[in-house]
Amino acid sequence: MKRILLRVAYDGTEYSGWQVQPNAVTIEGELNKALKDLLGEEIQVIGASRTDAGVHSLGNVCVFDTQSPIPAEKMSYALNTRLPEDIRVIESKEVEVDFHPRHCDSVKTYEYRIWNDKFPSPTLRLYSHFSYRDIDADKMREAAAKLVGEHDFGAFCGAGSQVETTVRTIYSIEILEDRLEAAVSNQVDITSDNAGKFGRMIRIRVTGSGFLYNMVRIIAGTLLDIGTGLMEVSDIDKCLETCDRSDAGPTAPACGLTMIGIQFK
Repeated sequence: MKRILLRVAYDGTEYSGWQVQPNAVTIEGELNKALKDLLGEEIQVIGASRTDAGVHSLGNVCVFDTQSPIPAEKMSYALNTRLPEDIRVIESKEVEVDFHPRHCDSVKTYEYRIWNDKFPSPTLRLYSHFSYRDIDADKMREAAAKLVGEHDFGAFCGAGSQVETTVRTIYSIEILEDRLEAAVSNQVDITSDNAGKFGRMIRIRVTGSGFLYNMVRIIAGTLLDIGTGLMEVSDIDKCLETCDRSDAGPTAPACGLTMIGIQFK
């Protein structure tokens, strides 16, 4: 028996999240089905992170055990011929038999994308959240800095979560801005006073040791509300003090969230 690690990228638009669910199409379910077809064994992969419905990934990690003689590094090629085109195994390798992706110290990075323009973009709608409001990215950065470190993130935890503690550690939060070319955003008059405020992708990149249910999406929704003036930078202090979900902003839509990757220490 050997244990195989898979690094999996996927477009989560058409899936009910990572975890297998009754009467639903999931990433985990598609992987299990493809592995059974390839190996002739009943396989249940163990994922490092259970992304929600509509959330994307550039490299989620899972493991499974098998007696197959197929070389581990070749499994990615064989699996990709059996998977839907919106799921791809980008790496496969053998790991120690006791390696468990949820029991190891790791660093996880997520990115939330906000398309800020006068009108939505049809080509960006599945992978970003649209906002037409004037967004102050500097205020978002000021607020984000308050979240870095070890805190009780109870105010940023979705309802229904069952965890022993809501204390988590965030290593960094970056607020990045990308200007897209006129081919993507042709509504902006580059001579106007608002030229620099629209036609941009604002990316909230969060790196931490682990995250609560909906934590990154709630952080994104809160920072966006601060950037648009619906909340104040000082409201972050209240969230960290009260740990009350009602003090934080909304849960941003799933389409804007992408898991960038997981690194194991």
